[in-house]
Amino acid sequence: MAEHIERSKEMSRDGNVLHSSEVINDRDTDLEKDHNQNVAVRVIWYIAGVLLVLLAFRFVFVLLGANPANGFANFIYTTSHPFVSPFFGIFNYNLRYGVSRFETYTLVAMVVYALIAYGIAKLITINQSDSQT
Repeated sequence: MAEHIERSKEMSRDGNVLHSSEVINDRDTDLEKDHNQNVAVRVIWYIAGVLLVLLAFRFVFVLLGANPANGFANFIYTTSHPFVSPFFGIFNYNLRYGVSRFETYTLVAMVVYALIAYGIAKLITINQSDSQT
């Protein structure tokens, strides 16, 4: 969206500018800024959603004791491992795939990543105009 600018000049008889004024319509620039912020927030939540779904698959697979030799289960385990590994030390960590167990650290990772996404989304829209509410 382009901003609306009105310009006016008062000139004297000899060609000198006596008075110049400029009016800028900030509403269009505010709407464009709000739109860009909304797009950024949607991208953040999309990435967080993909990560949370991946971690949810991991949690269910481990809970049900999915076979790590299966291609899809192995993909889920290996892809989600870097995102869960910072939380291994919180609770008793015993990496054994193929055995049914309750991974509390995966649930903690899901909560932490959701809170991080929420915080980043709020940080992006912290100065958003009230016209969106």
